[in-house]
Amino acid sequence: MIEIEDVPDLVDPVVIAAFEGWNDAADAASSVVDHLIKVWGARIIGAIDPEEFYDFQVNRPLVGTDARGHRQITWPSTQIAVASPPDLHRDVILIRGIEPNMRWRQFCAELLAATDDLGGQIVVTLGALLADTPHTRPVPVSGTSTEPELVDRLKLETSTYEGPTGIVGVFQDACVRLDIPAVSYWAAVPHYVAQPPCPKATLALLGRIEDLLEVSIPLGDLPEDARAWERGVDELAEEDEDIAEYVRSLEETRDTTELPEASGEAIAREFERYLKRRGEDSAG
Repeated sequence: MIEIEDVPDLVDPVVIAAFEGWNDAADAASSVVDHLIKVWGARIIGAIDPEEFYDFQVNRPLVGTDARGHRQITWPSTQIAVASPPDLHRDVILIRGIEPNMRWRQFCAELLAATDDLGGQIVVTLGALLADTPHTRPVPVSGTSTEPELVDRLKLETSTYEGPTGIVGVFQDACVRLDIPAVSYWAAVPHYVAQPPCPKATLALLGRIEDLLEVSIPLGDLPEDARAWERGVDELAEEDEDIAEYVRSLEETRDTTELPEASGEAIAREFERYLKRRGEDSAG
């Protein structure tokens, strides 16, 4: 069992989880939770025992020096943090970890038992995958949910994917089996720039969390980082005609297959976020 520090009763908490590894192309999903921990001042209150779930020859511990100059070893693990965002009338439980190497069902059961003890009301899992999508267009984010009300409000869909899955899929299934409301968002990262980070994909996932929670999240340097990332990939394409031609073909495919109404909805949603953020900045 996960030992959780004593915390005051949380208000209607939402759980947001991401895991490094197979589910996390370019670290886009885990970077979302890293960002939320930072901007919301989250406090780590517990961690899963890595001895039960990780192969240390695959996920090796790290040796380093602490603030006092003492040598220490940091073991791979999955941590639980809590935050009380100032503009949100509910608390947040953040799970940030690494896809386990063994005992996946027990891993999910322990995490969900801990979030249940904290009063978690809904679980949001984040993932990222490599896809045939151009870096010059908005990052596609697909969303699914077990709750008809959320499917309707957030314009989500029922997943039709069949094939191998990772810990995010298993965690989502565990929620279904326990009748816990759950939402899953996946960002599509251009496969020809798979190396981390991909701030544009992280930003796209944060936008979906804003839609779900109906709150503006401080973005910090992410928008500029995303623009710099895109400029860097542009320069890469300019130096290699094969890549440039491939990007053009992806753009043509994307532009001809994307439904106009879907594109219009995405633009409208982004504009609403912009206006809301601008209004809050003016008020501040």
